[in-house]
Amino acid sequence: MSRIIGIDLGTSTSELAILEEGVPHVIPNHLGEYITPSVVGISDEGDIIAGSEAAEQLLLKPEDTVMEVKRLMGSNTKVSMGGEEYTPQEISSYLLKYLIQCAEDHLDEKIDRGVITVPAYFSDTQRKAVVEAGKLAGIKVERIINEPTAAALDYGIDHMEECNNVLVYDLGGGTLDVTVLEMFEGVLEVKASSGNNRLGGKDFDNSLMDYCLDSFLSKYGVDVTNDKRAMMRLKKECEKCKIALSTEQEYGIVLPFFAEVKRKPVSLEEGIERQLFESLIKPYIDSTREPIQRALQDAGLKKEDIDLILLVGGSTRIPYVRTFIETELGKAPRSSLVDPDLTVVRGASIQAGILDDKISNEDGIMITDVCPYTLGVSILSYIGGIPDNDVFDVIIPRNTTIPVTKEKIYGTVHDNQKAVNIEVFQGENKRASTNNFLGKFRLDGIPPAPEFQQKVKVGFTYDANGILQVEGTIISTGKKVDITIETTGVEMSEEIDLDGWKDAPGSRRYRAVINKAEKLLEQGETGFYEIDIDTLVKQIKRGLLMGEKKEILNEYKEDLFEILYDLEDD
Repeated sequence: MSRIIGIDLGTSTSELAILEEGVPHVIPNHLGEYITPSVVGISDEGDIIAGSEAAEQLLLKPEDTVMEVKRLMGSNTKVSMGGEEYTPQEISSYLLKYLIQCAEDHLDEKIDRGVITVPAYFSDTQRKAVVEAGKLAGIKVERIINEPTAAALDYGIDHMEECNNVLVYDLGGGTLDVTVLEMFEGVLEVKASSGNNRLGGKDFDNSLMDYCLDSFLSKYGVDVTNDKRAMMRLKKECEKCKIALSTEQEYGIVLPFFAEVKRKPVSLEEGIERQLFESLIKPYIDSTREPIQRALQDAGLKKEDIDLILLVGGSTRIPYVRTFIETELGKAPRSSLVDPDLTVVRGASIQAGILDDKISNEDGIMITDVCPYTLGVSILSYIGGIPDNDVFDVIIPRNTTIPVTKEKIYGTVHDNQKAVNIEVFQGENKRASTNNFLGKFRLDGIPPAPEFQQKVKVGFTYDANGILQVEGTIISTGKKVDITIETTGVEMSEEIDLDGWKDAPGSRRYRAVINKAEKLLEQGETGFYEIDIDTLVKQIKRGLLMGEKKEILNEYKEDLFEILYDLEDD
């Protein structure tokens, strides 16, 4: 059995590390680089290549190269490379194979076990996709560890005597995580996590690209968005610009022979000042206020209670990010505490060392993590005396410490009911069908009996890897159905924090109806309409935050008004 390595499988870059003599060591790739581009491609010879070699052909062969596939993990989206279609898991497995080969060459030993990091806000589906990618790459994924937790491990291993409340702000290439932990005498206890799986440095690059493209279009009247090579050239230059503006006040983007205008080549030239760049990314950074507040609220803490702020991910090098954090939390993060680029993989190697018994119990560090989502089943319930079979019943609440097993008992709803379908959902809405559907299974063989006399126990087990197992048991007979919900490939809608809806553009015209509806919900005066009102309120808030079309928002508003009028008539 091989040693276990830590792997940070990132949106933009990936890293490797191993724990030796209690100290994390980052493993270089075959070029001696500690940071490997998360890029996969097909060479001129038809071979799969990864890392810097693949990144170097992005400009010349964009159709044969894939990057930033992490955001697609767990979806049914396929990517094209060399005229063939691949799942995100397959692309990730090629990158993992390359990394593992680098580790084997460096360590001169076989490697077939790993700890892989994921964003804390990765769903059950996305975590399973990461495990699948590991299997395709030929390694056993011994543990999935949340990236902020890994960063806290990296810091905590050298500060085990400290007792602090820690906030980890992890802003990488494609995802944001905010995690609040308590650190005391070698124990790291995760209190709460929040985040956004679709926010990161990639969005900052795109903002710069859009600015340059709009400027080019206004100057020359030429739209180059369908020119893959031109777009890839611009993307790489915008990435350089973003990085440069972390230390410089201005950067000049210059791309000779960018396009043809009246059969003559023209260049794209744009001077970007730091102030302009900050104005482009400000809405993205400011939107992270809600995840910060939510994590603090779920942890039962105020910003004044935070003793230590850890900034993780390359995007936290941006000066405006640090200024924002200091303003928001009233405390300046100390930049020298951890390496933003390598702290996650170092923490992964520490977790690998714990699993590999390389850290003793006496001198070691212990961690507890949480389930960042609410998990439950759809049930039939009576609302205002009327049956409703689309009610979401929570079994594992958000931010429950894991690993955890929780159970609930339900009764049959018909006389002589022979079977029950157990449907599993993930989300925060009271109406089950508006949450993310994870899967279902059927439990047969219920003995004949009047309604509600036969009982079915439903148990959820959420393990340390963040993967869900569901068990259904007929209590009278002991018959069980025990499965791991297979959800890889299911499209998951993005779960977002709704607290900041009042600051969203156009929210003012919806405030009155939302406030009225929420007042009725709070007073318990909604009767049978409770779930419908709650669902519509959340749909309007979500729509505002996601920039939904006004026509759709107005439909929700009209439906909500209609229900409120009906209640007044009653």
